[in-house]
Amino acid sequence: MRLSNRCYAVTGLGYSAPWCVNAGFVAGDDLTAVVDTGGNTLSAQTIHGYASAARPGNRMLVVNTEKHFDHIGGNGFFRQHGIDVWDHAGVARTSDEFQAEIAEFNQAIPNQARRERGEARAFFHETRLVHPNRRISGDTRLDLGGCAVEILLTPGHTATNLSVWVPEAGVLFSGDCLICEYLPNLDAGAPADWRTWLESLKRIEALAPAIVVPGHGPVARGKEVQVVVDTVRRVLEESISQGHSPTAPRPPASLRVEPRASASGYMWTAAHQQPGMAAPYSARPPAPLRVEPRA
Repeated sequence: MRLSNRCYAVTGLGYSAPWCVNAGFVAGDDLTAVVDTGGNTLSAQTIHGYASAARPGNRMLVVNTEKHFDHIGGNGFFRQHGIDVWDHAGVARTSDEFQAEIAEFNQAIPNQARRERGEARAFFHETRLVHPNRRISGDTRLDLGGCAVEILLTPGHTATNLSVWVPEAGVLFSGDCLICEYLPNLDAGAPADWRTWLESLKRIEALAPAIVVPGHGPVARGKEVQVVVDTVRRVLEESISQGHSPTAPRPPASLRVEPRASASGYMWTAAHQQPGMAAPYSARPPAPLRVEPRA
């Protein structure tokens, strides 16, 4: 999706239902900055293909907006092609975490035969965990040739979240600091982190972006941007007041069980649910298959 003369969004990349994830890129005269690489090598190939077609001959670099696997799963593809990947200096993931992510994907498959076949492996085909090779710890400006992008610290969703701002176009790639039409994922943090997130929202408001590419969901334009910011703010304020995330209800106090964030931050286990409360889709057991005889 073309957003301006230089900015593009790649939306709706696959991840854990009902979540899709977004990426994008900014094409300068000499360099193209890719924002996030999707959850797997297949997504990375799609992003790379669009970016190459938009500005043939440009060198590329990648900026990861966060550490969760839905945003960094395609890093290996880009590094295999000699492309630098930039991210926050505090980001570090382990092979065990990546393998746990694959296992959780497989466990969430409703169909038993597909689970037993391990079909999550198809989603992660040729995908491997690769860390960024360029690290930043503060706001950073990159000259792409005729166009500059600013990598901004916007912590809260995680302590190391980044956003990519294109001043000349008024376009912000916000990562999961902003999401549209989904509940924001607060499960990777606690009230102190959510207060930090509120400060990041203020920073985004001060930029007054005309277009926001959120980490998940539709692109926001014009007045929609403030609606998205206000929606995330309201969820954060309510969660701070209640002391827990809206998607991670607290169990009875007598059990003293804390919600466990998954490797990506987006998957659940049934143990997180209070009695009598509906589970999120991925935590529900599959309904029995009913097959009606045909004449």
